[in-house]
Amino acid sequence: MQHKTIERLQQTAFRVRKHIIRMSTDGGCFTGASLSATDVIVYLYAEFLNVTQETLNDPNRDYLFLSKGHDVPALYGTFVELGWLAADRLQHHLSAGDHLYWHPNVNIPGIEFHSGSLGHLPSVALGVALDCKLRGTDNKVVCILGDGELNEGSVWEAVLVANAYQLDNLLFLVDRNFFQANMPTEELIPLEPLTDKFTAFGAAVKRVDGHDFTALDEALSTFPFQTGKLNVLIADTRRGKGLPSIEARADRWFCNFTHDEVDELLGELHGSAKATLESETLVVR
Repeated sequence: MQHKTIERLQQTAFRVRKHIIRMSTDGGCFTGASLSATDVIVYLYAEFLNVTQETLNDPNRDYLFLSKGHDVPALYGTFVELGWLAADRLQHHLSAGDHLYWHPNVNIPGIEFHSGSLGHLPSVALGVALDCKLRGTDNKVVCILGDGELNEGSVWEAVLVANAYQLDNLLFLVDRNFFQANMPTEELIPLEPLTDKFTAFGAAVKRVDGHDFTALDEALSTFPFQTGKLNVLIADTRRGKGLPSIEARADRWFCNFTHDEVDELLGELHGSAKATLESETLVVR
């Protein structure tokens, strides 16, 4: 991957992170998880998926399903950078007068399916991938999953079915940030060795640094990974990536910052000192 391409992707991801931070107030959003998935989502739309604003309803487009729907601020921010969504609409996040809220809504152009109930979209994605195979088209279908989401048995059922139908046009991409809500995954229901588990279920698996655009490009340049097998890419990421004050913090998965804290965090993203955060954290266990 050329240096100027990497630089362009980094700049886009930086702007998307700014959008996420600005949405993290007046009701808040799932900031930490959205920041971990930002680089992956930016890369997919910029370099991997064959879809544009003009082809959003074209049956021959590529598809992305965000199964970990709480990451949708990263998706909305990316849509703004693609020109699919007006930037000023993000100011209406959680407003009763708009469709922008904590999880994807198909009334937003580019959103393929409602999500939020974890473990559901892998089956939807494999159904679309199977339809593409039956129609003889070469669409790519991507489903982004959270690592905590892998505790849902429906995910593993989908892996088995995808391999049974040899859906090598389907990619399950796992945002492996090592947290489920406000607990480390390995302290709740351990997932490792994750590569071995997907391989045992018949998938062709790769694992990369999910914040390294070159690594993502190298991994996906040989798609499908193996003919006749479901593709699984495990992207090792860091919750809260870009903001040292909340990175890898169990208590900063959902954030509802004050306006002053948002200003401080935007400065932190630009390289200033860590923000001083006094807003309440969310703990569910």
